[in-house]
Amino acid sequence: MEAQAAHRDNFITRYIFSQDHKMISRQFLITGIVMGCFGVLLSVLFRIELAWPEQSNAFLHFFLGDRWAPDGVMDPNIYLALVTIHGTIMVFFVLTAGLSGTFSNLLIPYQIGARDMASGFMNMISYQLFFLSSLIMIISLFVETGPAAAGWTIYPPLSALPQAILGSGAGMTLWIASMALFVASQLIGGLNYVVTIINLRTKGMSMMRLPLTIWAFLVTAILGICSFPVLLAAVLLLFFDRAFGTSFYLSDIYIGGEVLNHSGGSPILFEHLFWFLGHPEVYIVILPALGITSEIISTNARKPIFGYRAMILSILAIGSLSFIVWGHHMFVSGMNPFLGSVFTFTTLLIAIPSAVKAFNYITTLWKGNLRLSPAMLFSIGLVSTFIAGGLTGIILGDDALDINVHDTYFVIAHFHIVMGLSAIFGMFAGIYHWFPKLFGRMMHKGAGYAHFWITFVCAYGVFYPMHFLGLAGLPRRYYSNEAFPMFHDLASINHLITIFAIVGASAQLIFLGNFAYSVFFGARATQNPWRANTIEWTTPVAHIHGNWPGAIPEVHRWAYDYSKPGYDEDFVPQTVPLRKGESDGH
Repeated sequence: MEAQAAHRDNFITRYIFSQDHKMISRQFLITGIVMGCFGVLLSVLFRIELAWPEQSNAFLHFFLGDRWAPDGVMDPNIYLALVTIHGTIMVFFVLTAGLSGTFSNLLIPYQIGARDMASGFMNMISYQLFFLSSLIMIISLFVETGPAAAGWTIYPPLSALPQAILGSGAGMTLWIASMALFVASQLIGGLNYVVTIINLRTKGMSMMRLPLTIWAFLVTAILGICSFPVLLAAVLLLFFDRAFGTSFYLSDIYIGGEVLNHSGGSPILFEHLFWFLGHPEVYIVILPALGITSEIISTNARKPIFGYRAMILSILAIGSLSFIVWGHHMFVSGMNPFLGSVFTFTTLLIAIPSAVKAFNYITTLWKGNLRLSPAMLFSIGLVSTFIAGGLTGIILGDDALDINVHDTYFVIAHFHIVMGLSAIFGMFAGIYHWFPKLFGRMMHKGAGYAHFWITFVCAYGVFYPMHFLGLAGLPRRYYSNEAFPMFHDLASINHLITIFAIVGASAQLIFLGNFAYSVFFGARATQNPWRANTIEWTTPVAHIHGNWPGAIPEVHRWAYDYSKPGYDEDFVPQTVPLRKGESDGH
């Protein structure tokens, strides 16, 4: 299909009903950033409560009002609701849709040499459903009885009985509605990504010449297609229990001395359904970040990525194994010890391809001609957090060890470092690196450096001490630990964590300011500012309908020919034909 140079958009078709992958990418990004602001704010609110429990605080009163913070003291009913919505927003709306939605939409057509996605209409519907689900989730914060308050995993019976607690009422119903729309959005988007990658690659772009970003997006989309329907089934059955008196998850329930007419159900069924999505979800979150990091590290080390085929195999292995490890989230549920040992084996097995990726990143960096741009720093930060968090995963993957620390802050520390920080660092790296393709301008490098270093130090300052809280037995999700004298000596650690959290959250204002300023006033980008090889840098700086003004370029080589002997430049774009006798890099 030739580029449609004469195509014209009006305001509505360009910004509301756009079917252009570049605009939809920006829509996912900006919506994800807005949702991230909500998620970070909620975390600051409950961290203040944990550091100074049941004390009056004007900051809490300003944001929570008299309804939930009378006289500045947080109402216990809102505490778990804040934790619940924070976790939901960060895992699904920021790290899943914000990260994958942004960069899958931006890079898949660009890097495979396609005019657009296979279906622009489906792409538009995917974003609109995501936006609607985000809106409903934010609205749930303002209902009279409060938002959902059963934890981000929404375990029954709290989530299944509207009369259980305040957060089990209308807020929980809105949570279910929001997640149903979110799952529909992810399924439509994922199908579009897979079809586009398989069918619309330009001439010469074989599967073994794809950048590792595209391999990561492909496997991520397949994981979502296979696992998100299970979450949808789980929440629909939960809605039936709530609204129609069914007993999928309920049995022998008493509330206030009243015997409810429920029998035969099991909350463990919900745990199995939830975590069958929940663990592939970990890799739905982290794989796009790892793909982005592969591209940025190779580009800024001016070296070919080490072990290209091994990296592809590790992505495929991680994706496959992610479906048979969900039980390690349920070691404390009364699981048969033999079954626990099976999940321990598969969990430790998935550490092998993860270690391959970490090893290959380090080897690519080794003796490279490093350019420490903000994107490169965040990518190296991802390698750090991926390794540090993965080491504690060995403990939690062993059923005998996990049982001792499962419901403590050790788990909070582990998954925030290995998944949360790694994915966030990957997202920031991608924004700094592909900002020229998103907006045609450059972000301010000095502000990027400040953003990275404050964020990196504060991230470890928040989550590293939590390991010690967990080893000391401090339980998670408690509103206050004042009733337990054995934890009084740990109060100072909570103070330290909260201070780091507040400073780290404030550092994101540097990013927001840099982002907003650069969109309108940043230095104009050149066509290939990073001197990279992938073909998105052959498109014009100004966005045009169809990406390339003429014919789509043909690909002749893989994406990582950096510092190749025999060439004057230290990069060789994929569009440069192979010389006589020259072999493809991988």
